[in-house]
Amino acid sequence: MADIITAAMIVIGDEILSGRTKDRNIGHLADVMTAIGIDLKEVRIVPDEEDEIVAAVNAVRSRYDYVFTSGGIGPTHDDITADSISKAFGVPCEYDDKAYAMMEAHYAKRGLEFTDARKRMARMPRGADHIDNPVSMAPGFRIGNVHVMAGVPSIFQAMLDNVVPTLRTGQKLLSTAIHCPFGEGVIGGPLAEIQKAHPDTIIGSYPKYLDGAFWTELVVRARTQEALDAAAEEVRAMVEALGPKAA
Repeated sequence: MADIITAAMIVIGDEILSGRTKDRNIGHLADVMTAIGIDLKEVRIVPDEEDEIVAAVNAVRSRYDYVFTSGGIGPTHDDITADSISKAFGVPCEYDDKAYAMMEAHYAKRGLEFTDARKRMARMPRGADHIDNPVSMAPGFRIGNVHVMAGVPSIFQAMLDNVVPTLRTGQKLLSTAIHCPFGEGVIGGPLAEIQKAHPDTIIGSYPKYLDGAFWTELVVRARTQEALDAAAEEVRAMVEALGPKAA
């Protein structure tokens, strides 16, 4: 069986926590990770505070194969992600020569002043590698297993597209959905027994409510077709055995 590869995400920004900005990057990252066989195990949302960012990064980078961050690498005073990641790794945050030259040429071509605020976007931890940004030029960066990307969804997605080919991927989860006409209170006990009997699967229970009645979508996930089929067969048998009176 292929290795299980894991990841975590850190979403950075007061505007996310206040509700002013609605995050769209978590779902996109989750979709991409699932598609390439990486298990996204944890997501943290932290404010624009250096100590909180440092603590979150150091908490997850040793636990998971990959860490992805979004937000806080723009030109304003509260864009402190580069400084915080540098502190987490114990290295200086400094102007990257390649990023500086690239951005200087970019703004000159557009006839715009390369201001001190714009220069901030060329800063990154010493030794970091670029993550190309085809949308607005200012790069993200990778240091260790931490990938630092913009919060703007279109830029985050474009950066992630450039990161994906560099990642070590695992075996993808197979899944199947089973309709269950009963609520979770009815199926909770027998479903737990099926899960216990099939530890190499993940069985999810998702309650639904429609037209005055509760029902449940049951999703079985596994890394082999054999394991998936065996657990799914038992789940279907459980639903059938409960019969119409159980509802």
